[in-house]
Amino acid sequence: MPPILRLACCLLLLSVSACALLPDRDPLRINVVGIEPLPSQELELRFAVKLRLQNPNERAIDYNGAALDLEVNGRPLASGVSNQTGSIPRFSEGLLTVPVSISAFSVLRQTLGLRQGQSLDNLPYVLRGKLAGGVFGTMRFVDRGNLSLPATAP
Repeated sequence: MPPILRLACCLLLLSVSACALLPDRDPLRINVVGIEPLPSQELELRFAVKLRLQNPNERAIDYNGAALDLEVNGRPLASGVSNQTGSIPRFSEGLLTVPVSISAFSVLRQTLGLRQGQSLDNLPYVLRGKLAGGVFGTMRFVDRGNLSLPATAP
């Protein structure tokens, strides 16, 4: 067997065995728990999206940044990033706040995309994001649901 082929086989075996050494980790549970308004500019709206991070693992999860993309009714609406750092202890939870921006054009696109007679209540949303944590520690997540506007008092 030629030396280059022998080296390639050894590297392949090492890379497969290295994957087996990675820790077996349950996915982080991430849910939207609040949205608060932030100061905005002329043609954009800004909000602070509060996320509850639940760590169901035996090891702490360290993070050093987050990114979010929000789709409503199948269309992109908002995005945001944060360079916050933190740690979620084992079998514990924490809150992370990420500022997001919504352009006036996104709002217009959402409004034009509503079907005739469709209200702004109970619209489906998909929140995609990632929690940065180094080369093997970055976690991607998806949260789905329906946006329900709070009921107004009579």
